[in-house]
Amino acid sequence: MKEDVKNALEEVRPHLKADGGDVELVDVTEDGVVKVRLLGACEGCPMREMTLTQGIARFIKKRVPQVKDVQAE
Repeated sequence: MKEDVKNALEEVRPHLKADGGDVELVDVTEDGVVKVRLLGACEGCPMREMTLTQGIARFIKKRVPQVKDVQAE
């Protein structure tokens, strides 16, 4: 599952980089929780939570159905 999550993040990464941001995979737990770290412009952005839930999490869950939750560290 971890490799699938990495691949999904590689697909979403160009969209974040276009706005000066990035995302780093921190961990994928056995129970399907993905932990990421938002970087660059995403770190202090007021839209950070929406980017995480409506962008990154939605995309990962679509690509990797075993993922239950995506959390920012």
